[in-house]
Amino acid sequence: MRTVCLVACAAVSLLAGQAPSQEKKKDPPKTAEAKLMAQKLQHAQTLLDGLTTNNFDKIGKSADELMLISKAAEFSALKTRQYELHTNSFREALMTISKKAKDKNLDGATLAYVDMTLTCVRCHQHTREERNARLPVEGAGLGN
Repeated sequence: MRTVCLVACAAVSLLAGQAPSQEKKKDPPKTAEAKLMAQKLQHAQTLLDGLTTNNFDKIGKSADELMLISKAAEFSALKTRQYELHTNSFREALMTISKKAKDKNLDGATLAYVDMTLTCVRCHQHTREERNARLPVEGAGLGN
């Protein structure tokens, strides 16, 4: 089981992005939503660090911070049923991570982290699709 968790952890870290040495310098986030998302990413990476180093305090604290940010991000989020489902799944995964960290259950916390990450990816995909669907269509309404 530990091998499965290490493989899952490695896969999730690959999904999370490129290695820091390959990352391009980015401008600081400009909107409140972008700042919150940058903070979420930072805490998700700290949580992954806690999982890989068996640091249950770091795991629990990162999950708690992610929960606070998740609740703060509500004001600017999409108001769709699918978004609400993703938000609830994200928070359930965080609650599981916190519980598993308190129980010192690394495998359980790691599996919940994978679940959390999959929820993030699906939610971002949904958000992009919704925003793209709301963009004006070029040439629409011109009576062609």
